[in-house]
Amino acid sequence: MQIAREVFQDRYDLAQQYVDILSSRGVDGGLIGPREVDKLWARHVLNSVAISGVIEQSAEVLDVGSGAGLPGLPLAILRPDLSVTLLEPLLRRFNFLSETVTELGLQDRVTVLRGRAEDQHSTHQVVTCRAVASLPKLLGWCMPLVAPHGQLLAIKGENAEQELLDVQGVLRSRRLTGEVLSVRAHAEAEPTWVVRIR
Repeated sequence: MQIAREVFQDRYDLAQQYVDILSSRGVDGGLIGPREVDKLWARHVLNSVAISGVIEQSAEVLDVGSGAGLPGLPLAILRPDLSVTLLEPLLRRFNFLSETVTELGLQDRVTVLRGRAEDQHSTHQVVTCRAVASLPKLLGWCMPLVAPHGQLLAIKGENAEQELLDVQGVLRSRRLTGEVLSVRAHAEAEPTWVVRIR
């Protein structure tokens, strides 16, 4: 895929290795639906790294409910400056992530933790999540994990604006600000809708 080559450049082979893992072990383990295999690059990997442009240099990133490693692993592949923690409560997904991180040789800066967001106590500059829960739930789970002056980046669908409208009262009461960003991994890639809370 030419767009992916342009986005990942010298890290494309590593990204391709991850896509190969998703399309084999990821499908076998029920982390990726068989119908998604043809869309792994566009719908999952490029969708995940679209938020790279709003993550500062050398940030510590926590990916909540990482599942198959999205968006955390594509971000870690694209951005060698990032330290990424993948947080996943389910054992089989935790095992998949642990094996994948080792296979990709990313264990020096990607950590896999088994647990739930509400049981964590560390804070991070950036907290990401994708297809995890509704925004009200995410605020409760994730905002305690965002460091002062940090940000929550919740990858959402096209209803992101409505989800943000629905939590305006909560944001005001907690003195938080929210905005919807439309970001792309590449000029020719599909847009990714992300709710940023700070």
